[in-house]
Amino acid sequence: WMAAAGHAGEDAALFDTVKAIGLELAPELGIAIPVGKDSLSMKSSWQEQGEQREVTSPLSLAITAFAPVKDIRRIWDPQLRVDCGETDLLLIDLGEGRNRLGGSALAQVYSEVGNVAADVVDAQALRRFFNAMHTLKEDDLVLAYHDRSDGGLFATVAEMAFCGNTGLTLQLHSLSRDDFAVLFNEELGAVLQIRSSQFAQVMQVLEMAGLGDHVHVIGALNDSLELKIKRADELVFDELVHELKAWWWETSYQIQKLRDNPLCADQEFAQVKDQDDPGLSARLTFDPQSSLCEAMINAGNRPRIAILREQGVNSQLEMAAAFYFAGFEAVDVHMSDIVSGRQSLADFKGVVACGGFSYGDVLGAGGGWAKSIRYNARAFDEFSRFFQRDDVFGLGVCNGCQMFSHLRDLIPGASTWPHFLRNRSEQYEARVATVEIYHSPSVFFTDMAGSRLPIAIAHGEGRVWFDQALQVDQVQVAMAFVDNRGQLTEQYPANPNGSAHGITGLCNDDGRFTIMMPHPERVFRTVTNSWTPPEWGDRGPWMRMFENARVWLG
Repeated sequence: WMAAAGHAGEDAALFDTVKAIGLELAPELGIAIPVGKDSLSMKSSWQEQGEQREVTSPLSLAITAFAPVKDIRRIWDPQLRVDCGETDLLLIDLGEGRNRLGGSALAQVYSEVGNVAADVVDAQALRRFFNAMHTLKEDDLVLAYHDRSDGGLFATVAEMAFCGNTGLTLQLHSLSRDDFAVLFNEELGAVLQIRSSQFAQVMQVLEMAGLGDHVHVIGALNDSLELKIKRADELVFDELVHELKAWWWETSYQIQKLRDNPLCADQEFAQVKDQDDPGLSARLTFDPQSSLCEAMINAGNRPRIAILREQGVNSQLEMAAAFYFAGFEAVDVHMSDIVSGRQSLADFKGVVACGGFSYGDVLGAGGGWAKSIRYNARAFDEFSRFFQRDDVFGLGVCNGCQMFSHLRDLIPGASTWPHFLRNRSEQYEARVATVEIYHSPSVFFTDMAGSRLPIAIAHGEGRVWFDQALQVDQVQVAMAFVDNRGQLTEQYPANPNGSAHGITGLCNDDGRFTIMMPHPERVFRTVTNSWTPPEWGDRGPWMRMFENARVWLG
């Protein structure tokens, strides 16, 4: 809750808002608001050139909703499907044709506020809509979904077209004659893409929910990569989808140029405007559904691996799960266990340094973690002895990658490893990127060379920097960033940190120790990826690298 308490009329408006939400709408929907916070000082006063000035922010309420999800594989997203034959787009208008424009994005574009804002017409209809959507989900009757939100119907269908990289044709003949109000009102509602052959089934569900009168068939896909809007035979609007996408991105681009490295902003905007960008893709040189370790797991032989963490590390659970499913006994080992002598690396066949923000990264990328080893006698001896063994392996990911690179003088065959500097974008990058696995001696990528895979990225300091002029043949490069066409790239955002030659993963000369900035442990299951090809099934291909380590141990 945000309000200027004490300002004329604001206390009464706040009371009315709390009553409307807490005592009327929420009970009608059968939901609760378990906790809240407020900022009731949204007014500032000052003197300027002898005059009293003040600024008062409007009364605002921000609501975060949450609910249990039984199966995250059964999700809807806005991506229009182009592989399902003939389809229809349906608008479910819970505004019941009111098309109120007060407070809308359209009004703001014209520096207006408007008189009447969109509102909940019928709370019970909203509840029936929610239940109907669940029924449609259970029956697998919806291909794509997008709520009608900021920007109204126009923005909704445009964003669906962006996701699907396809054109579509809207037909407004069953809606109000006011095209602006129809396209830009922000009343409650949603747009669904369904198979034309299942129209009757979908309508039966919506009719039973009492929503039949609020459903409009508003169009279908086209092959022209244009967003066309028609009213009967009259063409109301026609524009290329990639042009609309560039306009949609323009404001973010201008902000990004001011906030970040402007060169990176320009490169990302160029990608947004690229009509021929094929989007994410994958290429596998192995079958991800076949397990390499099933017999070993069934035999009960689980080598112990230290899942190493330090203050600020936050990826240890995903890492432990990945190695467990690959047939290891994953053991949580904090650096304090090593320093105190409670744990010894002599008892493990592998060490994995996990990602996160060790010491808040205030001592440099993984630098604080490395110093906690280098300047503690017991820890230094433990790691030195471990690195010299020939029957063990190690993996450093993200912060762990940076930490291992600081200790490269202790790791045989790793003297040419780079440092990792601040991303060229000058920002923390959390996104999906694509990497290609290269031929290298790494024990993790034995049969994966040539594969191109999407992977999670989450780092602020991932740009490789070598002490001497880079000679690629002097380092064992295990993986590098590629663009959506599969080409090695230094361009942002496909290369999110700006590393030379796209390098983002390396190993030592005999392949026992591997470092990488991306996070394979976060995406070894397909359900934790934001996108995967449907043929991948439940086992993500990144599982293979963890199984390769288990096979190497024998």
